Amino acid sequence: MKQVQHARNKAKLTPKQQEHVTTAARILNQGGTVAFPTETVYGLGADVNNPIAVRKIYDIKQRPPDHPLIVHIGDISQLKYWAQAIPESAWKLAYTFWPGPLTLILQRSHQVPDSVTGGQNTVGIRIPAHPIALALLSELGSGKALAAPSANRFGRISPTTALHVQQELGEKVDMILEGGACEVGLESTIVCFDKQLVKILRPGGITGPELEMALNLPVNLASATKQTMRAPGLLPAHYAPVTPLRIYPAEQIWQQAIILTAQKFRILVMTWSNADKSQFPDKTIEHCAMPADPIAYGKQLYARLRQFDEEAFDYLLIESPPSHPSWLAIADRLQRASNHSSNKY
Repeated sequence: MKQVQHARNKAKLTPKQQEHVTTAARILNQGGTVAFPTETVYGLGADVNNPIAVRKIYDIKQRPPDHPLIVHIGDISQLKYWAQAIPESAWKLAYTFWPGPLTLILQRSHQVPDSVTGGQNTVGIRIPAHPIALALLSELGSGKALAAPSANRFGRISPTTALHVQQELGEKVDMILEGGACEVGLESTIVCFDKQLVKILRPGGITGPELEMALNLPVNLASATKQTMRAPGLLPAHYAPVTPLRIYPAEQIWQQAIILTAQKFRILVMTWSNADKSQFPDKTIEHCAMPADPIAYGKQLYARLRQFDEEAFDYLLIESPPSHPSWLAIADRLQRASNHSSNKY
């Protein structure tokens, strides 16, 4: 994954793309909001140090004011400007994975306002691995950074194309930068540092084994029941389509689909394995075959969920992902999406 991202980082912008980036930077410096592409999902950005602009993000997303935002920076040398008391393990991860889908939760410096952190003494920071995002951060000027959550309504499916942003937020955003479909398609891995321990708060594009290899230390998934730190994407219900979503193992999913179809519900079944519908002849059940590779699956997931929302199914039945570290981020997003769905039966 890192090789793909680094190759994309080095891509040069076309003159038209650079013109759009320059316009976007001007809007941001004037207190506006801009949706921009990253390798994970599209972000909704505002100048970190402009409280009115940051407030616009919360208003546009209908986001709770105590829910912190991630600070996006353009170069690793800027890390010590926005954070302090940075542990050695954080520096190792930054040098290994940035630019890339990794957010570090660190003690904030006095440069970071309360409006970005939800009043906490910590801040989430990352460098996005997308040439347009990096060009935008560079164009903003010295000492500037972007506060940027995903460019969607709070709790809903994150956007992975510019069209998704337009469909969901429309004219509420001052400008949307086109950057193609996101390469990763799932939000960044979020890690925090507790003394000598490194913990994953949210699984994402960088897996636990990759973090452990970089640090030569064990990395654990933080317990949801014991977690008191607020960070993006940690609510039990999140990343959800409008259509109710349920998760079933392969041996149960088609039987559940038939039960619901008999009740006159319109059903979509999404599988990744060979659990096809050949043994169940009901032609009214729609089927989506997803890749068995977690990277390809993650890249398609949000776009598929948005598509199925538009097609007005009554239920989305999703096959449980494998219990393997490479699938952890997908399992996390699906579980939170299912928690958000209303229970109709």
